[in-house]
Amino acid sequence: MTELNNKTIGEIVAEDYRTAQIFKDHGIDFCCKGNRSIREACEPRNMDPERVIGEIEALWRQTPEEAFDFQAWALDRLADHIEKKHHRYVEEKIPVLNAYLSKLCSVHGSRHPELFEIAREFKSCGGELAAHMKKEELVLFPFIRKMAKTQPGEGVGQPYFGTVQNPIQMMMDEHNTEGDRFRKISGLSNGYNPPEDACGTYRVTYALLQEFEEDLHLHIHLENNILFPKSLSLEKQLRG
Repeated sequence: MTELNNKTIGEIVAEDYRTAQIFKDHGIDFCCKGNRSIREACEPRNMDPERVIGEIEALWRQTPEEAFDFQAWALDRLADHIEKKHHRYVEEKIPVLNAYLSKLCSVHGSRHPELFEIAREFKSCGGELAAHMKKEELVLFPFIRKMAKTQPGEGVGQPYFGTVQNPIQMMMDEHNTEGDRFRKISGLSNGYNPPEDACGTYRVTYALLQEFEEDLHLHIHLENNILFPKSLSLEKQLRG
């Protein structure tokens, strides 16, 4: 228990991603707001932190499942993984979901006006994420890869953005924006539970939105809680 009290939520999930589901079940944001302790996250919600801690300890007593140890990966490998898996996923799903939401608005919008707001929010999300990922792929990730391949004593050079902290802070601020946006979409969709009169397309769309949010949570977690802190640490090390 002492170990859990001394770690942030982001650190806990970074060490064992299975714990992410426990935080999700309790409505605790482990990606954008992963820099809090369990107690700090529970206090404003009047939740018992001992219950959350107990569930995590029970999980740890179980036989671990096969899982990627992202914490042990080299930074360039992790950046490649995020691009190939999560960035490509976002690019693939955005046009699909925009098309589905447009159809739902035209067919069901008169009875379910919340669909128009969900569609607006998701369209904004798609545009913002597209620009966000390009900044990572063209600016931040190449420098992280360069640092990962730099040997001690070689010197990493001075990027035009000064220190890696600057683009990282920008990316984290944008992560917070998208995290807030999806909390709003989840609320508007009743936690992705379609109404009784929902057709098959309606149900598929809500399921895809929930899947998109879950992928985004892992995507942001890998960056906020593993890639970014380790990149900051490596830059300090390389600069002596």
